[in-house]
Amino acid sequence: MKKREGFGSSFGVLVAMAGSAVGLGNLWRFPYLVGTNGGAAFIIIYLAFVLLLALPIMYSEFVIGRRSQANVFGAYKVLAPGTKWCNIGFIYVLCSITIISFYSVVGGWTIDYLIKALSFQFDVADNAVLGGMFDTTVTSSYKPLIFMLIFIIATALIVLAGIKRGIEKYTKIMMPVLFVMVVVIAVRSATLPGAGAGLDFLFKPDFSKVTANTFLEALGQAFFSLSVGAGTIMTYASYVDRNESIVGLSAQTAIADTLFAIIAGLAIMPAVFSFGISPSQGPGLVFITLPYIFAQLPLGSFIAIIFFFILFIAAITSSISMLEVIVAYVSEELGLSRKGAIALSVSVILVLGSLCSLSQGVLSDITLFGNNIFDCFDKFSANILLPLGGLFAVIFVGWRMKKADVTDEITSAGIYKYPSFMQNFIYFSIKYLAPLVVAVIMLQGLL
Repeated sequence: MKKREGFGSSFGVLVAMAGSAVGLGNLWRFPYLVGTNGGAAFIIIYLAFVLLLALPIMYSEFVIGRRSQANVFGAYKVLAPGTKWCNIGFIYVLCSITIISFYSVVGGWTIDYLIKALSFQFDVADNAVLGGMFDTTVTSSYKPLIFMLIFIIATALIVLAGIKRGIEKYTKIMMPVLFVMVVVIAVRSATLPGAGAGLDFLFKPDFSKVTANTFLEALGQAFFSLSVGAGTIMTYASYVDRNESIVGLSAQTAIADTLFAIIAGLAIMPAVFSFGISPSQGPGLVFITLPYIFAQLPLGSFIAIIFFFILFIAAITSSISMLEVIVAYVSEELGLSRKGAIALSVSVILVLGSLCSLSQGVLSDITLFGNNIFDCFDKFSANILLPLGGLFAVIFVGWRMKKADVTDEITSAGIYKYPSFMQNFIYFSIKYLAPLVVAVIMLQGLL
């Protein structure tokens, strides 16, 4: 068997994991979910889900991936040979395909808007004009398809270069740049007149706006943002050396992702309130409202370029992790070369992504469960596939694997000495807490 490639350094593993987690889920999805679910109340619920549910599931996926050293389908074949557990792998592959199909459409929008920013098309502070610009961008029959294709090709080229020379190399460059740039915009946003109302919105909870749907959306966001349940952590973990700390890497990834999401909120919400704009505008918050704000700021055109470059980097660091899930499965289970696996994977994504893109325009009359194709893919992945994938991961680790094997992975064969109460809590969370809460919230969302 051909030796699998792996990450070359601890920092490389961390930035790759953080790159998978930090994405449009932070910059595009998180702010508008905060805006529609009571501000800080949503953040508190979200943080609770990250600590109590997302981290145990991250540990579980890490255990499965690193111990098996295989793709999401092959991992279960290695750890549970002769059983049907391997069929769980299809959930992760389907989930990654579903997400990257609509995700690449938004990635294409970021390229389009970066070009618009570079050509100073956001100099007009007119919401009607900017709204029309966004409508034209998403409803066109061909333009968004072209930018989606460019985005997918860029993703594929990085994945084609492999783990060390592709994923690790480029995330080492992109992630530090991403953090510095979003901090710059957050500082500028927080110093605007009237920005205090945005800070209050983010950090003063209003639980009167919390509904059962808020919990479902907070759970979906925690999973979506941290890439939990999609198989990306499991796949990346299969390339990680046994000397790395599962607990440390998972915690650092969760902290980096949550910190970035809050900084993204600081970059957006104070500016939104400063200009008296509603924070609950959905995706338009990023593509309509912010260009309107940039047009009225000193050096606004420069800030717009930085912001949409940030958006592009965030999108592509996450898309490469999702594509790697699919490519690893296709190459290892179907026996294709890496190049052939990428070609097949990209072909499928292009077809589904085109349907998602066209559902904003010429195919908008086609609905699935009351949603257009784009929204259906978004909700199906965030509210069903991601929690389902995470649920099966913790059930497998907590109930199918031997506790001694789980402990062996958590401690990296005894390299990391954690207090017994900490190990017991981690195992309790994996075996009982995470499965129970995820199952209850999923059922609540389906009823």
